[in-house]
Amino acid sequence: MKILVGYASKYGATDEIAHEIGRVLGELGLEVTVSQLQDATAGGYDAFVIGSAIYAGQWLKTARRFIQQHHEELAKHRVWLFSSGPVGRPLKPEGDPEGIATLIESISPEEHVVFAGKLQKAQLNLVEKAVVSVFGAPDGDFRDWEAVRRWALEIGDALNVRAGAL
Repeated sequence: MKILVGYASKYGATDEIAHEIGRVLGELGLEVTVSQLQDATAGGYDAFVIGSAIYAGQWLKTARRFIQQHHEELAKHRVWLFSSGPVGRPLKPEGDPEGIATLIESISPEEHVVFAGKLQKAQLNLVEKAVVSVFGAPDGDFRDWEAVRRWALEIGDALNVRAGAL
C-alpha cells in the first residue's frame, strides 16, 4: 500500500512531525513517501496523511492549495489530516485552524488532529515576532512525540496493518 505523507512547514517543526509519521508507517510495512506538498502530486497513492503548520490561525497556503487542487482525487481515498502549531501550557490557540472545515468538507477525511507545535522566536521575522508578542506565545518545543506515534499507529490499524514492528 502506497501512502503519501505530505506537509507544509515554515520553520521545520511540521516537517519533523511528518517524517516521524512516515517513519512509523514505514516500519509497519507501508510504502511511504514523505514530501513537501509543493513538490507532491495526488496520483498513484492508496491513502494520504496531509498536514500543515498553523500560522495566523490557518493552514499554510501550500497545504490549502494542494487540497483544493486535488480534492477530487483525495475524496476517492482514505485521508487523515493533521495541524501543528499551538504552543504553551495550556496550549494556545485552542481549537481547529480557520478554514479547515471547508477543506474537511471537500474531501471527507477519516480524522483531523491538532498537534502541539514548536516556536523559536529567534527564527521569526519582525512582523511574526510582533504577532507572537501580542499573543504572549512562549518559546519552546511543545510537540508530544508519543501522541504523534500513537496517531500514526492508529492510521496503520485503520489500514489493517499489523503494529507488531513497534
